[in-house]
Parts: sequence; structure tokens; C-alpha cells
Amino acid sequence: MSFFLYVSCAGDRQIFVLAMERKSGELRTVGTAPVPGIGDPGTSMPLALSPDRTVLYAAVRSPPFPCASFATDGEHGRLTLLGAAPLADQMAYIVTDRTGRHLLAASYHGSKISSNSIDGRGIVRSPATQVIETPPKAHSILPDPANRFVFAASLGGDCILRTAFDAASGMMRLLPPMPTRAGAGPRHLRFSPDGRFLYLINELDGTINVYRFDSASGALTELQSITVLPPGVTGQVASADIHLTPDGRFLYGSERTTNTLAAFRVDAASGKLSPIGSVPSEASPRGFAIDPTGFFLVCAGQTSNRVAVYAIDQGSGVLKRIGVHDVGANPNWIEFL
Repeated sequence: MSFFLYVSCAGDRQIFVLAMERKSGELRTVGTAPVPGIGDPGTSMPLALSPDRTVLYAAVRSPPFPCASFATDGEHGRLTLLGAAPLADQMAYIVTDRTGRHLLAASYHGSKISSNSIDGRGIVRSPATQVIETPPKAHSILPDPANRFVFAASLGGDCILRTAFDAASGMMRLLPPMPTRAGAGPRHLRFSPDGRFLYLINELDGTINVYRFDSASGALTELQSITVLPPGVTGQVASADIHLTPDGRFLYGSERTTNTLAAFRVDAASGKLSPIGSVPSEASPRGFAIDPTGFFLVCAGQTSNRVAVYAIDQGSGVLKRIGVHDVGANPNWIEFL
């Protein structure tokens, strides 16, 4: 049996559909799907899946900034275009709320976050329900597991924006932001599977912050900040993506100047991280994903035009590179069906 995964390849203006053999992690290409309305080659296409995994969303970062909605085929992985609608700006990150009725988006260049409704067929609709101006360079957006709060990382504002979220209307109400260290450059966010902790990777100083999350108030309390850089590395930093295994025992972060993947062990009680070590990645590891079983990690190399597969040691969390697969130009985002 196989898993299916989708790789956004901006330079080819399409999504590669790959099958992964569940026991070996071996990849094969089963098809591609063009994304409508793409402008300049090389622009990113963030992806998101609906909560029930039946619809894939792809946002285009060139005018008129359409978001394409694709029906997924669980048996063969195929994508069928359902429709496309323009978003409020060039979006660096998209995600659905936990009900799948709203698409939330963050615009790095436009410094805003937005909410669009999703209709009963799974198609994103325009105009936006709400658009909120943010501090500079909003880089990601994420609802909490209970769908009561939405958080967004502002790379230029050195803060995590906090909003109360109304799942019925798709509207967000701003709360006081959570500041980070000056110059850290907050980028991507992930909740622990149990929802007790929030993890933030900072692009510009190469750190991961750990926060305790209060599900009643939406408050965040910083517990730890730890580097993703290999020992002895100094100079420019460009951390990118962050993911946890489905069981929450291990966390990984990517860094693009050293071309490495950093691994951490997660303490179940405190949420804090202990370093396991780093391994080489494909060149410019902007995006990666972990399969639903937690046995494999697949990392895209933006400048190598390949994805690499790593086996995750179930005892130690150590990554072992076991394969590589050619995809299209500028692969930058991966989603497992």
C-alpha cells in the first residue's frame, strides 16, 4: 500500500503527485496537476489540505493571487480542479480552520492576514470575509486545536499575533501579541498533538521557541529557546520549516544556509526540546513533511529540484537518509494525503 503526497513546484507551475511505499519509503511520481493563474516562474505555492483530506488548496503568489481548490483521490492520489478564487494578496501561508469552512492566509509582502469562506463543495470563495493589517511580513497562520484562537507569525514585527476566532463567521479579533526576541524573525508555527504547547521557528536567528498554551485565554508563556544550527556555525541564518511527529515525541526544523535538518526530542511533561543532532538536507530545504505514521520525513530542496526521504528512528528520533526523487523546478511545499 502507498501514501500519496503533493509537492508544490513553483518553477514548473504545477503540483507533483507522488506515491510513497509505506514499508520502504520509496517514492514514485504518479502524475502532475497544473495550477491555474500562475504568473512568474519561481513564485511559491503554499499548500493546505482540508481537515477530512478530500480537498487540496494551492495559493499562487502572483496577480490576481488565486487559490485553487482541488478534489483529492484517496485511491490514486489524482487531483481534480474544482475552482479558483482570488485571495486578498500574495500569500506565503494558507491553512483551513479546524471545521474546514474557512481558509486562513498570511501575506508576507502585504503584511496582512485574511479569512475566506469555503463552500459546501470545498471551494474557496471571494471576496475575503476579513482582512487584518499586521506588523511587517506575516509569514504563517495557524488555528489552535480547539479552533478558538488563531495565531500568526510576524517576521518583521518580531511577534506572534494572537486572535480570538469565531468559527461560525470566520472572523478574527485581535488580542495583545506575544513578542519574541528582537531580530529573531518569527516564521512557522506548530502545535503539539495534545495542544498544550506551541512551537515557533525563527528564521533570522536560527532558534526554536517553546511556549505553553493556555487554551482558555489563548495566552502563551515562553518556556525555552534553542538553536537549530550545527555547532560552530555563525553568520547569516535562514531557518524555514518546523514539524512534529504525529505522536509528538520528536520535532524537526530546517535551515537553508547550512542545508541541514535539526532533530529534537520532546519532553512530554514540559514540552521542552533536547537536541538530537543535525543531518545534511537537499539544497535550500524550504519545506518538508512527516508521513502519517511518523516513520518517514520528506524534505524538498528548492534549488536541487529533488525531494529526499529520511527514515525516522522510532527510538532515538535520528534521521537516516534512504532515498531521493526528482520532481519539478523549485519544490517548496509538501502535504501528505
